[in-house]
This record gives sequence, C-alpha cells and structure tokens, in this order.
Amino acid sequence: MKIELLIALFLATTLIYGVRSTVFTIKNNCNHAIAPGILTGSGTPVTSGFELGPGASNAVDISGSWSGRVWARYGCSNNGGKFSCASGDCGSGQVECNGAGGAPPATLAEFTLSDASGKDFYDVSNVDGFNLPVSINAQGGGCASTDCSANINAKCPSDLAVKDGSGGTIGCKSACVAFNTDEYCCRGDFGTPQTCHPTDYSKLFKGLCPKAYSYAYDDGSSTFSCATGGNYVITFCP
Repeated sequence: MKIELLIALFLATTLIYGVRSTVFTIKNNCNHAIAPGILTGSGTPVTSGFELGPGASNAVDISGSWSGRVWARYGCSNNGGKFSCASGDCGSGQVECNGAGGAPPATLAEFTLSDASGKDFYDVSNVDGFNLPVSINAQGGGCASTDCSANINAKCPSDLAVKDGSGGTIGCKSACVAFNTDEYCCRGDFGTPQTCHPTDYSKLFKGLCPKAYSYAYDDGSSTFSCATGGNYVITFCP
C-alpha cells in the first residue's frame, strides 16, 4: 500500500505541475497589420507566427519552463503563395516561422520562464536593432513593466537606417548589425563587461528607450524578474 500511495502522489504532483502554464497575450496597437513571430529557445515549442490586424490580439499558452523571444514582422505580403515581410522577416515563406528567428533589425521581447530560482526573467532588447515599439506588462504580483515605446526609426542615423521602396525608414540597425566589429558586438578583446562599453550608437538607443537593452552588457537597467506563475501582455505600438 505504501508503494501504491507513493506512486499516486507522484502522479498527482506530475499532473499538478504539468498543467502550470503562462499566457502571452500579444496585442497589435499599430495602425497597420503585423505578423508576430515567436522563437522557442528551450521548452515546448509554441505557435511560431500568426497575423494580427490593427487592434487585434491573440493569446498563446506556454506550458512549464520556457525561454524564447517574440518580435513583430510588418509590411507583409503573400505573393504567389510565399509569405514575406519587409521588416523582421523570418525567411520561412509562411506565416509560421517554423524555428527561424527574425532578420534584424527587430525589436525583441525576450523571456526565460520558470527558471531554477522560481522566477521569470524578461526584457526588451534593441541589441539586434529596432523595427517597432513594444512593451511587456506582467499581470499580477506587482511586477515591473518594461518597454521601448519610442519610435527609434524617426531618429535613426542614416548609416543604421533600413529603408523601404519609397524611402521610408522601416528599421534601425544596431551598430553591431551594421558594422560587425568586435567593439560594437562585444566579442574578442571586447567580450567582457569590463572591456565592452556603451558607444555613441548604443547611447542613442538607450536615450530613447532607457529600459531596453542597447548593447550586450546592458543588464543592470534592462533585465526584469517576476515570481513564476503570472501572465504577460506584449503590446506592439503601445
């Protein structure tokens, strides 16, 4: 009977923890359509892409421990049965990204859920550049929100700007993406927090979006945590 009881308790515990999940509510407050992409780094993969019209939202259920990123594609079309986007495209040819990330520049909402400490960690990153404003709001528990709400495209230097066919700026590269040097990418001799420092380019990003990552070692003012168990609202064009 003792063995049977232990087995029953083990199964019950497994079931309880197995149903624990986090809900990402992804909203489009932009005045144009977007196609959010989701890339799973670890954990059970979830839907990797869908379309949202202006004002629309979609809830994505994520089970257990998970890490990954969310970004927005826009300027999308489906010509000849091939889906592609002018900004943030993942190159899959479909609405679903199927395990591919977005081509920079793209503003990223990054998450590590249910880590070993019992916390979630999240941030907004412009390390790969910027394409649309985004915010992350934790639901419950008094956890802090973070965002990059400014339109960096409007202030983007010409040597970082990505243009569309009509000459409008649809993305702003980071200096690492634009110039691919060790100094800007925090690698090689610049691969530690002690040797990689903010540059004039990263300071521009940080000045416009002070809560978001502006370069690789911008952890102190850009990483946020919350007790595991809450849900998150990710809003593009907040």
